[in-house]
Amino acid sequence: MTRRTEVSFATSADGTRIAWSRHGSGPPIVRVAAWLSDLEQDLASPVWGHWLNDLGRRFSVIRYDERGSGLSDRDPNEYGLDAWVADLEAVVAAARLTDFALLGISQGGAVAVEYAVAHPERVKNLILWGAYARGPLAEGRDDRYSEEFELHRKMMKFGWDREDPVHRRVFTSLLIPGASESQMQWLDELQRTSTSPDAALASSRARWSMDVTSSARRVSTRTLVMHADGDCRIPFEEGRQLAALIPDATFVPVRSRNHILLADESAWPLVLDEVTVFAGGASNEPPQAALTTRELEVLRLVAQGCSNDTIGTQLSMSTRTVERHLSNIYVKLSLTGKSARSAAASRLPSLEHGPTAL
Repeated sequence: MTRRTEVSFATSADGTRIAWSRHGSGPPIVRVAAWLSDLEQDLASPVWGHWLNDLGRRFSVIRYDERGSGLSDRDPNEYGLDAWVADLEAVVAAARLTDFALLGISQGGAVAVEYAVAHPERVKNLILWGAYARGPLAEGRDDRYSEEFELHRKMMKFGWDREDPVHRRVFTSLLIPGASESQMQWLDELQRTSTSPDAALASSRARWSMDVTSSARRVSTRTLVMHADGDCRIPFEEGRQLAALIPDATFVPVRSRNHILLADESAWPLVLDEVTVFAGGASNEPPQAALTTRELEVLRLVAQGCSNDTIGTQLSMSTRTVERHLSNIYVKLSLTGKSARSAAASRLPSLEHGPTAL
């Protein structure tokens, strides 16, 4: 049975009403609105459902529909970075959040960067997936992108709201080339129902023109940047460059062709793990609880004498994530000081036979 989504509304600076919702439990994480969403459909979506439901088991997830789409006002007067940041500010105020993790996916990453610079006291952790600093139409980019945008504009104008999804399938194939036919059909239909052709075009032009290069250099929030190495929508190099711009950002390459990572991909548990550890997601366990399966994997390699770098390589995670797993292990085992590592390893035999949290 699909859970009922409770929807509230926040009013942005220009009067646009933004639909938002909250689900899950744990520390708050705000997912910045990205292109194509629907608060009522996304939790049960074969494309987005695992993102929202898995995060909801670890965090209190606040999400909202972008202006011009979903349950938000469908015909706003303005699109662009300033308007999108104002929408995020309105949702944060409506949700009465004082500090939280901020998740920016795709073009939502630029909005997240801009917000984090404007409100460093609120954003505890900045997490960016498939994001970029400078859009294809931003000043100084190659003119060939103008031709590509013109092609996309014509497909939106003439094919967006047709029953036949042939034009929309082009965008679907760029976002999730590794998806099943049913997943592609779902995203084809979401495009048609979640926003109008005019709104899709106006929003696309604005996001293609965004440039947060300067702002990225001023981010003071601890930041995790992840990007699929075969991303067909936003090239891997864009994510790498964004991570290089943000001071002290952690960059994690992920093996996938999909811009939206799908539930059955082996990379998804790794990405979920990175986000959970980085942002301190709730484990739903009481203090002193048994170690999770991943924590036991880390501890086994510690007991074998492996360094954190080696553990990260073997388990396909960043060294910082290994360090955070070890910190969680020490807390659960009530260990402190320089001897904590060896003391934790010495307890492995008894931990192996105890219950583990999946």
